[in-house]
Amino acid sequence: MKVTVVGAGAVGATCADNIARKELCNELVLLDIKEGIAEGKAQDMMQTATLLGFDTKIVGSTNDYSKTAGSDVVVITSGLPRKPGMTREELIGVNAGIVKGVCENILKYSPNAIIIVISNPMDTMTYLALQSTRLPKNRIIGMGGTLDSSRFKYQLSQHLGCSPSDLNAVVVGGHGDTTMIPLINKATWNSVPVTQFLSAEQQEKIVKDTMVGGAMLTALIGTSAWYAPGAAGAALVESILRDEKKLFTCCVALDGEYGQKDICLGVPVTIGKNGWEKIIDFGLTADEQAAFDKSAAAVRSMNDVLATL
Repeated sequence: MKVTVVGAGAVGATCADNIARKELCNELVLLDIKEGIAEGKAQDMMQTATLLGFDTKIVGSTNDYSKTAGSDVVVITSGLPRKPGMTREELIGVNAGIVKGVCENILKYSPNAIIIVISNPMDTMTYLALQSTRLPKNRIIGMGGTLDSSRFKYQLSQHLGCSPSDLNAVVVGGHGDTTMIPLINKATWNSVPVTQFLSAEQQEKIVKDTMVGGAMLTALIGTSAWYAPGAAGAALVESILRDEKKLFTCCVALDGEYGQKDICLGVPVTIGKNGWEKIIDFGLTADEQAAFDKSAAAVRSMNDVLATL
């Protein structure tokens, strides 16, 4: 198996590190446009192999896509990171050109690859990848909801005083501070609804803190987070390559599901060897569906920007 991670910044390098440590593939290519960055980070990671006990071969490349040939999965992290005070919408103009170019170059050498999009604004970049490549929709996956759901579980665990691994909780909708929808009424702690253990005030705070989780980290760190986004991308790669059929929230193309069409938005899907394989209908309440429709409208307004570029 072969995996390529495009973009050797903090998110891409962290994603690659997780993939290598888990030995998800025989060869891992890390590619970046900046001279020497990918090669240096690949070499640095390879020097941990004997210490961490993995045998994955890691190759760095400065914009030489021929080295990515035959990749089964490609993770796209390239593009400008979000800066403090910067909205995801402001990233569209620059990152759209980057993501479209990456997709074109990748498919020259790996026409059968499954593509995972992490670049922001993620919902719009996923939609752009689908529209520009014309690949079967199951082969284009946006990572956002996987990260948001992990952040949701973290916030819940802090209030419940429990392990995040004992929680089932998902975030649907757009991958944005105002467009994501943490489904707290459907969240459970080992099958028991978490609402049984939390006050209304706690529930409201958990939802709010989840929604601004990315912006909060950007304010603290000075740039976008990378540990959790990188791990989320690697988790999707693992489910694909090991055909795990795990349930994640991912940004995928909708064709009537959840009442939406011609849009890529976060919904629960199973992830396996074919990419995303099935959309799971969680049966949203009227209020949740209204929030989902509002989220879709906001994402569509960002997608409309693509037509002006």
